[in-house]
Amino acid sequence: MDIEKKIDALLKELTLREKVSLLSGKDIWNTVTIERLGIPSIVMTDGPHGVRASNPEVGRKVEPTTAFPTGISMGASWNPKLVEKVGQALGEETRGMGCDVLLGPCVNIVRYPLGGRNFETYSEDPYHAGRTAVAYINGVQSRGVGTSLKHYALNNYEIERHRASTRVDERTMREIYLPAFEMAVKEAKPWSVMCSYNRINGVYASENAYLLRTILKGEWGFKGAVISDWGAVHSVFESVKNGLDLEMPGPAKYYKLLDESTFNWQIDEEFVDEAVRRVLRLVSWSGQMEGTVSKGSVNTPEHQALARKLAEEAITLLKNEHNVLPLKDMKTMAVIGPNAAGAVIEGGGSSRVESPYRVSPLESIRTLLGDKVELAYEQGCDNYDEPFDVPRAWLNPEGMKGSFYADSNFGGEPVLTQGGFWPDFWFHAAWSAMPVAPSSFRWDGKLTVPESGNYRLRLAHNGRMRIYLDGEKVLDSDVAETEDSKFSEVIHSFRGGKEVKLRLEYIRHPRRETVAYRLGLGVHFAKGTDPRLKRAVKLAESADTVIFFGGMPETFESEGGDREDMDLPGEQDELIAALADANPNTVVVLNVGAPVSMPWADKVAGIVQAYYPGMENGNAVVRVLLGKVNPSGKLPVTFPKRLQDSPAFINASYPGCREVNYGEGIFVGYRYFDKAEIEPLFPFGHGLSYSEFKYTKLSMPRRCQQGEMLEVSLGLTNVGEWDGAEVVQLYVSDLASSLVRPVKELKGFEKVFLRAGESKTVTFMLDERALAFYDPNHMRWVAEPGEFEILIGGSSRDIRLRKTFELV
Repeated sequence: MDIEKKIDALLKELTLREKVSLLSGKDIWNTVTIERLGIPSIVMTDGPHGVRASNPEVGRKVEPTTAFPTGISMGASWNPKLVEKVGQALGEETRGMGCDVLLGPCVNIVRYPLGGRNFETYSEDPYHAGRTAVAYINGVQSRGVGTSLKHYALNNYEIERHRASTRVDERTMREIYLPAFEMAVKEAKPWSVMCSYNRINGVYASENAYLLRTILKGEWGFKGAVISDWGAVHSVFESVKNGLDLEMPGPAKYYKLLDESTFNWQIDEEFVDEAVRRVLRLVSWSGQMEGTVSKGSVNTPEHQALARKLAEEAITLLKNEHNVLPLKDMKTMAVIGPNAAGAVIEGGGSSRVESPYRVSPLESIRTLLGDKVELAYEQGCDNYDEPFDVPRAWLNPEGMKGSFYADSNFGGEPVLTQGGFWPDFWFHAAWSAMPVAPSSFRWDGKLTVPESGNYRLRLAHNGRMRIYLDGEKVLDSDVAETEDSKFSEVIHSFRGGKEVKLRLEYIRHPRRETVAYRLGLGVHFAKGTDPRLKRAVKLAESADTVIFFGGMPETFESEGGDREDMDLPGEQDELIAALADANPNTVVVLNVGAPVSMPWADKVAGIVQAYYPGMENGNAVVRVLLGKVNPSGKLPVTFPKRLQDSPAFINASYPGCREVNYGEGIFVGYRYFDKAEIEPLFPFGHGLSYSEFKYTKLSMPRRCQQGEMLEVSLGLTNVGEWDGAEVVQLYVSDLASSLVRPVKELKGFEKVFLRAGESKTVTFMLDERALAFYDPNHMRWVAEPGEFEILIGGSSRDIRLRKTFELV
C-alpha cells in the first residue's frame, strides 16, 4: 500500500489520545509504539561524526563505534564525494547499533571563533556548508537510515542557548544562516529537521511559525518530521500549532496535556493530525513498520580506513617555509607537546564517541620511522590552565566500571552495572529509559601516572561527590541544591608507574534531575618551578627537526559552553616561541576545531592544522608529515590575527545576555575581512600542497540571459613534482548592485586530483541564484541585470583568474 494511503487509514483508526502520544518520545531515544495498529517505535541516536552509544540507557546497544573526524574536518576536506562515502559508513554504523535516525548533520554557520560547537559544523560559508550537508545526508540515507538536519536555526553560540534570543534581520537570515538548510532540504530531503534551543527574534525555534510553517514546510516543501532538540519545547499546543511535530525526549513533558488542549479548542485537531502524519511518515521511511529494515555494520576495516582517509584529506598545511615539510634527511627528531603522546580525536558534548582504539602521533611516528631516525620526546607543558580531564593513557584501557543504585546510599543491587566509563559523566533522570532512576553512582578503575610528583585533582560537579585512592578518601565535596555546580580540588602525591585504585562516588540530591561531573588530573608545580619547558627547549637545540603537537585537550571545545578567548591554553604559546628560537626547523601541529591566535606564526617554519581527526589521528597526521600523503585540506573558516578582528566581536553581546545581536549582518567570515580590508592570519579557503598548481584559460560567455545557466571552465595543471589535489574555488562579485553586497561570494568549488604534470579542464555551471541577493523589501531573491565578475583561485585571497560578464 502507498505510504500516504496507509497513513490516512491509520489516522482514521487512531484515537485522539493515541495521536497525541505519538507526538512525544517514549523515552530519551525511542518514539511511542501503538501495538494495536502495528505502529512500531523507531530509535534515534546522537551523532554526527559517529554513532554515540555510551550512555547508560536500557534498550540501547552499548559498544565502541568508529570515531570519524568531526564536522569541521569534513568541511576542510572540500570533498563532498568523500563526505558522502563517510555518510554511507555512518548509516551502516547507525543500523549496526540498532538505530533508525542519526542526529546530524550540524550545518550552523561558524559565526564567531569562540563558539563551543564550531568543531561540529562545516563552514563560515553557507554554500560550502550546504554542499557538504547534501553529500552527508545522501550518504547516510542511502543506507535506509534517517538524518536530522540541525540546529534549525541560528544556533551559533552555547552560552544561554536555552534562553537567549538571536536578533537578526531578514536578509542576513536568508543569505547567511538559512541557505545550507534550504539546500539540504530541497536536494537531499532529510527525514527530519531538529529545532534549536534558542529564540529567534523573540520566538523559540520550536514554536516559530515563520521558520517552521512559512519557510521550512511552505517555501521549501519539507515533508519529514520536525523534532525538538532535547528539552527545547516550552509550550503545550503553540509549538504543534506553529509547526513542531515531535517533542523529544520522552515521556511527554508538555504534550501530556495536548489532548486536553485539543478538546478545549485551544488547537484544532487538524494540526495534531498533520504532526502525526509526519511522525508516521518518519516511522514508515525507517522500514520498521513494513519490516524492511536494512542491515548494518560497525567498526569494519573499511570504516576505519575511511576515517583515516577523511582525516588525511582534511589536514591543512597553513605554512611551509623553506619546504620544511615533508620531513626528510633527518638524523634526529624532537617530538614535543601535550598532544603528542595522547590522541586528541574529538570535541565534547552530545557528539562525543567512544572509539574502539585511538592512535597518537607519537605512537605513529615510532611505528612509521622505526629506528631510521633518533627520536626523543618531551611533553614540555600542559594544554590546559587548570586540569581539565584525566588523560586516557593514565587509566586502564577498558575504562571504569559504573554501578548505579536506586538507593541514595549505594544500598541493594545496582539498577545498572556497565563498563567503559571515563571520569566525566552526564545523566538526566527524567530522560532515562531505566525503570528506576538511580540516586547514587559509583565508578571504579585503575590509575597510573607517568612520573612521581604532586598532582592536582580538580572536580567540577553538581551533587555530593567523594574520591578514593587505594581506599583512602581524598576528597569529599557537596553542592547545595540551590547551587548549579562548583569546583573542588586537592593536591595529592603520586608515585610514577604505580597503579592506584580509583573510586568515584556521586549522590544525587532528590530534586536534582541532572547528574554531572568532570574530573581533571594534572601535574602540580609551584609557580616558576616547572622544569618541563627547559627540558623541551634543550632537546630542541640538539635535534634536526622539532615537531610540536599542541592545541586543545579533548572535549575542551564542547556543547554547553563557549571558549573565553582565542589563546592556546597552558604555556603552549611561550613554549612554541622558545622552540622556534632554539631550532629554525620547528613545525607546529594543532588539534583545534576553531581559530586560535598564533603570536609565534612568523617564527616557526611550518604550521599544520589537524582539527579533531578522529580515532586514526596519529596515522593520518604523521603520513602527511612524512609525505606519504600530499596535504589537500583547505580552511573552511577565516583565521583572524586577533579576536578583535572578528566581525562578530563587537556584536557578540554574550555571555549572559538575553539578546544576541547579529549586527554584522551579511558580513560574516571572509565577507567581512574583504569588505573591511583586514588582513587575516590565514584566509578562508587557504591550504598549501607539496605540489604547485597552475590555473589557465578561463572561459565563459560575455553575456548571460536571466534564467539561463552560466558555464565557466578553466584549465588546471599540476606543475609540481608531487601527485596531489587542489581545491578550485569560484567566487562571484556583483560589480553594481542596488543593495550593498559582499566583495565576493563562494558559489562553486571542486577538488581535483592531478598526477605530476597532468592537466584537466574544470567546469562549473552557475544558476541565477548564484548571482542573486535577497531583497527584504520584496521578500524574494533578485539577480539584477548588470556586470558581474567571476574570480577563480586557491583561496578567498589567492585569486588566479578573473573575467567579467553581463547579465541581461
